[in-house]
Amino acid sequence: MFTMPNWVEKFFFVFSFVAQGSSYMSPKVYGILHRLHHEHADKEEDPHSPLFSTNFVTLMLKTYHKFAGIQNGEIKVKEAHSKNLPDWKWFDKMAGSLLVKILWSLFYIWFYYTFATAWWMYLFIPMHIVMGPVHGTIVNWFAHKFGYTNYEVDDTSKNLMPFDIFMLGEGYHNNHHAEGGMANFARKWYEIDPIYPIMRLMDFVGLIKINPVALKH
Repeated sequence: MFTMPNWVEKFFFVFSFVAQGSSYMSPKVYGILHRLHHEHADKEEDPHSPLFSTNFVTLMLKTYHKFAGIQNGEIKVKEAHSKNLPDWKWFDKMAGSLLVKILWSLFYIWFYYTFATAWWMYLFIPMHIVMGPVHGTIVNWFAHKFGYTNYEVDDTSKNLMPFDIFMLGEGYHNNHHAEGGMANFARKWYEIDPIYPIMRLMDFVGLIKINPVALKH
């Protein structure tokens, strides 16, 4: 969909680590899972299809084991699934390690202990720790079960809501499965992908270079 200079790529590795904390995922492995999901959508090889999981918790666990297996080399993937993806091996190993995830979790607990003003705020700590997997589950579980469709596709992908302000465009899952290479996930006049104009701005100032094919519709 787009490329970026090496220094920009490295910046976003670090920025993603700071922003995602304990939810940090290797961009390379995430990209591999995404490619597998599109190639085998709702088939047994799909790393996160609700058709092969009894509930969203088992789907999260299945995705985690698939992710971990690819990252540690236990699960081999074809070169076509891994080529041209951002790769910073030592940083991914550090940022995604169990020790670092524990340290992030302890930091969150300290933060809430220091700044929380009511007991119920502490209930957000578990959600804060696993925010990334929860977000992925909303898209890969619920967006294959609930919503509407703009396209007939060979899977169960759906658009979660007409105004996708919560998933920042990723809720237009049916649109994305129908035309996976498009930078703008919105299709109807009332659909708004809030990330798309940011991508166009980043392209304009030279931080990324959008593939012209990804702009055609």
